[in-house]
Amino acid sequence: MRIKRRHQKKEDAELDITSFMNLMIILVPVLLMGMVLSRTTVLDLKLPDLSASATTEQEELPQILELVIRPEYFDINFPAGVQLKRIEKTPEGKYDYALLSITLQEVKRLLENQGKPKKDIFILSEKDTPYQTIVTAMDTARSFKAVVAASAVNAELFPEVSLGDAPPVGEQTQAVGVAPGGPQ
Repeated sequence: MRIKRRHQKKEDAELDITSFMNLMIILVPVLLMGMVLSRTTVLDLKLPDLSASATTEQEELPQILELVIRPEYFDINFPAGVQLKRIEKTPEGKYDYALLSITLQEVKRLLENQGKPKKDIFILSEKDTPYQTIVTAMDTARSFKAVVAASAVNAELFPEVSLGDAPPVGEQTQAVGVAPGGPQ
């Protein structure tokens, strides 16, 4: 006896990509938003120009505003190397960022009243300065909280931040205009 086999034609299955398309519609905007948010957290820092001549440096140095971070205090210098104010640590042993912000606001106001608007500041730190201290000092120097029309906003102080190494304790930069070996 012979069994008859029927060969049924199998139909090709249709490809259903609806769920994949729904996933892409949601995933693409989320990834794009993430790119934009990560880009706004980058700080633009300026590095000193090494190709400047020595005479140009001597002319520009006196107009540099410096924030020197030491283990026990902050020094605010203007012109470079000339101390305006020293801010000691609090009795708890922490840096006083609130007083630093108020002092930088006063310096900004004084410079604007003298017709010398400044947007740049050099933050000079020692080798063993903690990273968080440098970042908090940068944030404090860049802006401060101000109340405008009953809402708190970030007002600009010195948004152009440059980083560098602090000179050894007790040594002033030559920005004061005194030649090496000259009168003390």
